[in-house]
Amino acid sequence: GMDLHRITLGALIIALGLLVDDAIIAVEMMVVKMEQGWDRVKAASFAWESTAFPMLTGTLVTAVGFLPIGFANSSVGEYAGGIFWVVAIALIASWFVAVIFTPYIGVKLLPNFNHGKHNHDPHAIYETRMYRGLRRVIEWCVRRRGTVVLATIGVFVLSVVGFGHVQQQFFPLSERPELFLQLRLPEGTAFNVTKESVKKAEALLKDDKDIATYTTYVGQGSPRFWLGLNPQLPNEAFSETVIVSKDVAARERIKARLEKAVADGALSEARVRVDRFNFGPPVGFPVQFRVVGPDTTTVRDIAYKVREVMRGNDKVVDPHLDWNEQTPYLKLAVDQDRARALGLTPQDISQSLAMLISGVQVTTLRDGIEKVGVVARAVPSERLDLGRVGDLTIYSRGGVAVPLSQIAKIEYAHEEPILWRRNRDMAITVRADIVDGVQAPDVTNAIWPKLEGIRKSLQPAYRIEIGGAIEESEKGNASINKLFPLMVIGMLTLLMIQLQSFSRLVLVFLTAPLGIVGASLGLNVAGSPFGFVALLGLIALAGMIMRNSVILVDQIETDVEHGLTRREAIVEATVRRARPVVLTALAAILAMIPLSRSAFWGPMAITIMGGLFVATFLTLLFLPGLYALWFRKSLDERGEGVVPAPAQPGQIRHAPPLATAAE
Repeated sequence: GMDLHRITLGALIIALGLLVDDAIIAVEMMVVKMEQGWDRVKAASFAWESTAFPMLTGTLVTAVGFLPIGFANSSVGEYAGGIFWVVAIALIASWFVAVIFTPYIGVKLLPNFNHGKHNHDPHAIYETRMYRGLRRVIEWCVRRRGTVVLATIGVFVLSVVGFGHVQQQFFPLSERPELFLQLRLPEGTAFNVTKESVKKAEALLKDDKDIATYTTYVGQGSPRFWLGLNPQLPNEAFSETVIVSKDVAARERIKARLEKAVADGALSEARVRVDRFNFGPPVGFPVQFRVVGPDTTTVRDIAYKVREVMRGNDKVVDPHLDWNEQTPYLKLAVDQDRARALGLTPQDISQSLAMLISGVQVTTLRDGIEKVGVVARAVPSERLDLGRVGDLTIYSRGGVAVPLSQIAKIEYAHEEPILWRRNRDMAITVRADIVDGVQAPDVTNAIWPKLEGIRKSLQPAYRIEIGGAIEESEKGNASINKLFPLMVIGMLTLLMIQLQSFSRLVLVFLTAPLGIVGASLGLNVAGSPFGFVALLGLIALAGMIMRNSVILVDQIETDVEHGLTRREAIVEATVRRARPVVLTALAAILAMIPLSRSAFWGPMAITIMGGLFVATFLTLLFLPGLYALWFRKSLDERGEGVVPAPAQPGQIRHAPPLATAAE
């Protein structure tokens, strides 16, 4: 029941690169057996028997890798949760196709490679120059297993350090052509005054040829037509104009012209914000620091200090407080004794003032088929002039008329128009935009240490918190992290069912972090930021790597059962599984190329491409070395099967013809 949109379409493209993996493995196994002289039907049957269940385990492990985002109870789960469902359904469907339909197609379409020569040497295809070179490399990895494992650990540590040089990001800027232009006048500004400022802003947009259309909302923000749009509270001093440009390049030109006009003094009566839309859940301003405490005045004073520190960072644009200015108000101190002496109650005074200033409907008139209310109130010269409020006449229920100034003292003062609270404490947010080309988490992390002096001087009841993109990112990551145990348990259960050995399970699981090596390298080379979407790619990458490891470990154990020593099985199984492992990795990498140029999917595509490319070769080298190190005491013990003696001394014992095992 999901719609086709950016998230589900991207998930389909991701699934496209993964779902061909099962088909590649099945077809490759058929081709290998046919090259060894088998007929098509027997080769198809063997492909099913030898790969179906390892492929199913690998497929489910890959799908489980996307599980946290599918069940994340957060705004990011709402935004990107469709990835799990689309990828999981596509991968499971691809497994059925690979084990049922692909062998049938192979029987119908694959050529007879050996033209009926059934006595063909089954190992000849692995004796080419390339395979002999690969065999020598793997034999070296087995002999130097300690060196290989330590070297891999060293590369992994360096890649983790390299991640520290990758820019951090929550969600990237949208590629939509819209801009929004916000005007925020001093608090308490009347609607008509705001409207006049809006007319000035629209004059800047009127003859711009890069603009397709624009719509202005005065006194409120635009409707939430975009999931990442931050809703605004109704406010007569606020307006928002949604500008639709002709394309993304035009959007940037419009933004630059508006910012220049504002810098030259246009719309000086308002705080002006020109910005693009962002992918992901709404954040508001990218850099935010929240000052929390019990006293309004103290909190505001601390917030002013935070604002000054933020102004010292040249990456920050227009730091300000979300409480804005205090607004003037009029307060009546009623003389209760005098009011009672005249027969007036506080309710009488309140109702009279409401009628005189705001108006009260006294009757209705019929205008055709409609009824029109008649409102009674004081004339504008009396009700709009605050200096004449004391002259308003108050009537008691007994008909006594008294000037307001005779029964009440009129006081003028200022107050906060809106009080923001957090956990019942006063909370002022100091917020700001950032210049183009930098990431909000990097700017926030640069400012945070400079607030150390302010934080240390605070009383125990007061504190400063980080908000903005970092806070939303932490919320999203927290919702994902809650489901990590479920994901790990699911993966471990699937691996244990397939491998039926704790040792082999640990071996497979230790290959999962190898994706970090290529991901770190790819992100640093491409200059792409690491954000929430890239994190999803890194999680999914672990499942893809373990999928290949499951198939390789299963092949090693099969060869051991057929009579090879573990040393021989490690080498020969890795040689035989190298081609399908590399092909499936390349298929997934090529599927990511269309996404690599997308602002939204690009970091994830680069993470998967770089991680899978490097991890594939590390798996073919590191896993044999790790396997040999783990089973070092039984490397030369032979399995229970029978292997023909080598024809010559020193000849490598190849894996036995698997036809015997299949039969």
